[in-house]
Amino acid sequence: MEVICIVIILAGLLFFLGAVVGLARFPDFYTRMHAAGKGDTLSTMLILLGFALYLFKDGVDLANVLVALKIMGICAFIMLTSPTSTHALMQAGFESGVKPKGAGNGDDERTHGGSPL
Repeated sequence: MEVICIVIILAGLLFFLGAVVGLARFPDFYTRMHAAGKGDTLSTMLILLGFALYLFKDGVDLANVLVALKIMGICAFIMLTSPTSTHALMQAGFESGVKPKGAGNGDDERTHGGSPL
């Protein structure tokens, strides 16, 4: 059981690493926000799921069940709020005039004579 929990937690950390790489490598605000929103949500949920399962390594009792339910409530809250906040930040960027790369601001391959594909 402990090995499964550690694998789930490590998978969550791997997704966090992917989000960090996306934040460092993606070219503009919108793609960076996408990496941060998706990576943050999934990785946090995996890590919290691993912690919730780790509570049951010595057996099931009422205290562990209640703590695991609280952790799953936190997961549900994160699943609802993280994509919503990412969307709100992207909308604020759009309304303030932040243009994505390749959206008619000179970075589009079609304006340089390259293939659109």
